[in-house]
Amino acid sequence: MKIQEALIELRKQEKRKFIQTIDLIINLQKFDVRKESINTFITLPHVAERKICAFLTRKTSLVDTIIREEFDKFKEDADMKRLANRYDAFIAVASLMPTIATKFGRVLGPLGKMPSPQAGIIPLDNDEQVKGMLEKLKKMKRIRTKERSIKIAIGKESMSDKEVEDNVHAVVKAVEALLPRKNDNIKNVMLKFTMTKAIKL
Repeated sequence: MKIQEALIELRKQEKRKFIQTIDLIINLQKFDVRKESINTFITLPHVAERKICAFLTRKTSLVDTIIREEFDKFKEDADMKRLANRYDAFIAVASLMPTIATKFGRVLGPLGKMPSPQAGIIPLDNDEQVKGMLEKLKKMKRIRTKERSIKIAIGKESMSDKEVEDNVHAVVKAVEALLPRKNDNIKNVMLKFTMTKAIKL
């Protein structure tokens, strides 16, 4: 099915009380996750609003901020999971990373939301660097293989069909380039909204 046709079908589904995320699922074949894993970042042509939180040494009006003195509020894993679910990504100043890794790593790590050198960690805690990282992070998406299926949020249902289509092509092209056997490693590609079933493209 063409991307435009799939979006028409998805938009016909029951409307929800929130703006749903659009997920792209790339199912792989002839691919050994243990030997040929992928863990990288790509840039999307079009971005929907992303909710970002920062671990910093001081409060800033640029982004929701958690300072070192507030880390102890998150005592249980459930508290950290609620925090992780509220935001699409996290950034942090480098000096706090050892403490963040110890405190939040076991929850943010498996969710792929730990700040990293490629996307999320700033060397100095000032507004200029925070602003620069926020701009960078809005366009960047992490791609990693933990199983023979890559699922990546490529936008929101409020985006135009053309924007979604451009993002689909960009992600599939980027993933294909990273795979050892290129297109031969791709079994199929599917598209879904948060609360819908996936449609094969």
